[in-house]
Amino acid sequence: MLRVEALHKSFGAVAAVRGLDFRVGQHEFLSIIGRSGSGKSTLLYLLAGLEAPDGGHIYCYGKDCNGRDIVQLTENDLAVWRRRQVGLVFQAFHLIPTLSAVENVAFPLYPEHISKQDRRAKALACLEQVGLAHRAGHRPTQLSGGEQQRVAIARALIGQPSLILADEPTGNLDSQTGQEIIKLFQKLHADSGVAMVVITHDDKVAAAAERILKMEDGRIV
Repeated sequence: MLRVEALHKSFGAVAAVRGLDFRVGQHEFLSIIGRSGSGKSTLLYLLAGLEAPDGGHIYCYGKDCNGRDIVQLTENDLAVWRRRQVGLVFQAFHLIPTLSAVENVAFPLYPEHISKQDRRAKALACLEQVGLAHRAGHRPTQLSGGEQQRVAIARALIGQPSLILADEPTGNLDSQTGQEIIKLFQKLHADSGVAMVVITHDDKVAAAAERILKMEDGRIV
């Protein structure tokens, strides 16, 4: 799914990512674990094309990719690539407070010129996947933290991505709700085969993946 070569990123004098080389398999569930400041979140932003590296390559495989280096894409092409191939989940849910759950999930489809009825149908199907169709009409303030994260995961699924990138997806949740979210990731992976990369500092979250990489001081150890 992804092949990373000699990836570097610095912020001033601080080297956040130092010459990383690794791969993510087409249907793999990978976790990347590390302490705060290890560079793991910077790495996810690089993989998503939300930050530009100082050096290195990120080759993408899968639908419409054919080994393209996303580092070489324009901002417009990166936006299209993310919208059609990548689902993003963050620690902060980033839901639009004035929209209902189903409207939040459907939001990424607006640039695709899909009818309102089709957008809603697709969004409801994604909410059904995460067990939240019965809360489709509720706004974020009417939902618990776990429910808001389920909405965010449904939104990540709406474009039928080849890859889901999740940055500390349980970080704002209590331990029980966090475990429910991780079980949901496992189920979605088993059902769809979508590749997943989950960034975490929690050993229990990391253990849910098929493979674990550990980061320290910007390096994989």
